[in-house]
Amino acid sequence: MDKRVLSSGIQYQNLPESYVRPESERPRLSEVSECEDVPTIDLGCRNRRQIVEEIGEACKSYGFFQVINHGVPIEAVKEMAEVAHGFFKLPVEEKLKLYSEDPSKTTRLSTSFNVNKESVHNWRDYLRLHCYPLDKYVPEWPSNPPSFRERVTKYCKVVRELGMRIEEYISESLGLEKEYMRNVLGEQGQHMAVNYYPPCPEPELTYGLPGHTDPNALTILLQDLNVAGLQVLKDGKWLAVSPQPNAFVINIGDQLQALSNGLYKSVWHRAVVNVEKPRLSVASFLCPNDEALISPAQPLTQDGSAAIYRGFTYAEYYKKFWSRNLDEEHCLELFKNK
Repeated sequence: MDKRVLSSGIQYQNLPESYVRPESERPRLSEVSECEDVPTIDLGCRNRRQIVEEIGEACKSYGFFQVINHGVPIEAVKEMAEVAHGFFKLPVEEKLKLYSEDPSKTTRLSTSFNVNKESVHNWRDYLRLHCYPLDKYVPEWPSNPPSFRERVTKYCKVVRELGMRIEEYISESLGLEKEYMRNVLGEQGQHMAVNYYPPCPEPELTYGLPGHTDPNALTILLQDLNVAGLQVLKDGKWLAVSPQPNAFVINIGDQLQALSNGLYKSVWHRAVVNVEKPRLSVASFLCPNDEALISPAQPLTQDGSAAIYRGFTYAEYYKKFWSRNLDEEHCLELFKNK
C-alpha cells in the first residue's frame, strides 16, 4: 500500500495515529449548528447598487457569501465535477505520477496541507493546479482522464470572469472606483485546488482541513452537492454551510482584508469529513500578482484612520504563509503596523 495518498482504495477501519488531533483541537461536531442565514447574492439582479450593498454587508459581517445567477454555465460546472471525480478514481500509480510535497510546484497531487511541517495530518488529498496564463500551465496538467484539460480550461475561464466581476462589486462597496482592486492586484494569478476527502472512520477526531483563512484575494468554491463539509466561524461559533444547487461560495481572502483596512473579514473556515461518503470540492483562487503592493486603500485612511497593515508584496506574504502550519495564528497578524 502506498501511504502517500489517502485516495488509494484502502478502506480504513481506524484513524491512523498521525491524523488524530489532540482533544482540545477536535471539531466537536455535535456542537456545530446550521448557518441559517447564509448571505445569498443574486447576480442576475438588474439593480447594481443593490448587489454592491449586499456584497458589502456580507463582507463586513461574514467574510463570505453565496452567489446565484452568476453566469457560469451549468454544463461547465457539471463537466468540471465529473472530470475531478474521474481523476481521483484513477489507479493510484497513475495519480502518483503527479505527486509532490513541494509547494512551489505549479501542478501537483499532494495530501493534507504541508506534510513536511505538520505534526498532525489532515484527511484530504488534493490536486493543485496553476491556471493562468492557461497556455503556460495546461501542458503540465493531467492528461488522464482524456477530457481533463479541455474541461478544466473551460471552467477556469468562466470562473475567472466571475471573480473579476465580483472584485469590481467589492471595490464599489468600499466606495472605491470599480477598477480599484483589479488595478492594485495587477495581472492576477489563478490557482485551483481540487479537494478530495475520502470516507473517514472517525471524523470526530480529525479534519479535512482545520480552521484557516485563504492567503489570496478571492476564493470561488464549488461545493459537493451530495455531501456537506464546509463550516465557517461566525461570532465565535462554527456553523455548517449547506451546499446549494447552482451556487458558488465566495470567500474573502487575506489580501482583501488588508486592502479594506480590516473592514472586510477574511473568513475563517474549515472542512470536516464523514464516515459514509467521499466529498469533493473545487476551490478557485484569484491571487495578486507577485509584485503587487498590498496596503490599505488610501481613500480608507484619509479621514485619519490608521493603516492597520504595513505594505507588503504578495510574494512576501505567500512565502510566509506556506512556511507555517495551516492552523497557526492568522498570517496577517505578522504584517500589522506596531
